[in-house]
Amino acid sequence: MKKHYFFIVSVILLALSFFAFSDNLITDVGQKSNSDPKFIIHGLFCFAWFSVLVFQTFYIRKGDYATHKRVGTVGGWIAAGVFISTVYVFVVIFESWEETWFVAKANRFFMAGYAILIVLAFINKAEGTKHKRYIYLATIYMLGPILDRVAGKLELDVILFNSIVWNLLFISMFRHDWITLQRIHPISLIGYLWFYVVWAFALLT
Repeated sequence: MKKHYFFIVSVILLALSFFAFSDNLITDVGQKSNSDPKFIIHGLFCFAWFSVLVFQTFYIRKGDYATHKRVGTVGGWIAAGVFISTVYVFVVIFESWEETWFVAKANRFFMAGYAILIVLAFINKAEGTKHKRYIYLATIYMLGPILDRVAGKLELDVILFNSIVWNLLFISMFRHDWITLQRIHPISLIGYLWFYVVWAFALLT
């Protein structure tokens, strides 16, 4: 199981993203956002990110490191596209910080965290233990809008649902750390603590 952990989680995250935006893709393709270029481009980059994550963890699982490295370059450009398109959407829809929902405030900081973690992942690409945790945390940080939509489709409380899913993802990472390293990796722990620092700041500002 420990060899397949990141692949399995990546597949789950891809499935969540597909379900979250299934109306845009299948059931309600005529909706307004489907004709808005900024949302189309942003959506394509995000879906590409979750897809390449599955491919990358699959290659590592199979020991195909050469292909993993080649696809990693593509992944880097996709990550840049995710960040740039997200920031553009944030800027275009922004009205005022005071009127912004605390969840949306947190998403701004999480996207900044996503960018920093992706850079750290590429700096540490030769150190697999660090590299994959940076990538995993970056992906967890960008999950907010996806979880919001999944909760909405299931008619669940957004805050409660998101909290449960995010904490389960962190707990699963801690468990994987303990099984593989006999300790919780500092990157995992710091990433978890920073997650709650962001939420506290978003709530208090």
